[in-house]
Amino acid sequence: MSELVTLPVDIKPSQVESGMTIRVHQKIKDVSPSGEEKERVQVYEGLVINLGGGAHAKTMTVRKIASGVGVEKIFPMLLPSITRIELVKKVRTRKKSIEYVRKSTKRMKEIKEVKLKTA
Repeated sequence: MSELVTLPVDIKPSQVESGMTIRVHQKIKDVSPSGEEKERVQVYEGLVINLGGGAHAKTMTVRKIASGVGVEKIFPMLLPSITRIELVKKVRTRKKSIEYVRKSTKRMKEIKEVKLKTA
């Protein structure tokens, strides 16, 4: 990822790295009680803490804090309902899996943010 980008920026699923704060736009079908189907886009914003899987089954684990509770969601990279992925922020990490942020908020404060040019 280039250091001189204007945030937020759209990225490809192959460019996702652990330590990125991303927004995942996902198409969801809602069914009303009368039986009508509506399609809408739901945005899930959080920190990528893990990348896993093999060649065609790559996944990313995205963690966010909702009402004081940590919520994690595992997205397959090649999910057809994902319309776009936006990069919001990036922090410098030394590991591929930063699952230690689950246990301690103090450890999260130690992670340094990468300076990127913002809009």
